[in-house]
Amino acid sequence: MSRVLPDSSRARHAAVLVLFGVLDSAPASAPASGPARTPGQGNGHVGRDLDVLLLRRAATLGSHPGQIAFPGGRLEAADAGPIAAALREAVEETGLDPHGLEPLGTLPALAVPVSNHLVTPVPAWWTRPSQVAAIDHDETVDVFRMPVADLLDPANRVSTTHTYGNRSYRAPAFTVDGKLVWGFTAIVLSRMFEELRWATPWDRDRVVEPDS
Repeated sequence: MSRVLPDSSRARHAAVLVLFGVLDSAPASAPASGPARTPGQGNGHVGRDLDVLLLRRAATLGSHPGQIAFPGGRLEAADAGPIAAALREAVEETGLDPHGLEPLGTLPALAVPVSNHLVTPVPAWWTRPSQVAAIDHDETVDVFRMPVADLLDPANRVSTTHTYGNRSYRAPAFTVDGKLVWGFTAIVLSRMFEELRWATPWDRDRVVEPDS
């Protein structure tokens, strides 16, 4: 969909944590060039143990209710920048140990017109995974780790349509084990997979309508 903000002068800045990790009991080490680069990179073969941390927002929230999202939220005055904000919000939402992960920088900020936010994704690598759970059920109802290989599976890739103003837009999405990942979260993941050359061809004409 359109990534143009309705009023950029009043845009609210936010950051999200795009946290990759490996589901095992031993500490993992991030390769020098970034998270989880595997010998199969470039033809879609990604290790089954690579995952990304996601959560489901409470259905009672006024903004993006019930959607699957990355941990994150608005920048506050006390935050040193997007990385600090993403880490703070992730700790508040999931209870993760921030000392067990390595931020890998920031990606270009992406506009979310429906809520007039400018959101900076913060990719990170989970060097020592910690227990996570939904801390405040008024905001988050579930926290889980989704295998990246499942997201990359062409059978799990779909498109969604969204109406903004008087126009309809189509965007990439994922459907895994009954969970629909769409909107901003899916756009960020899809762009990362394309840039990392992990993505394989999929049917962009297969459209799934989101519930919210």
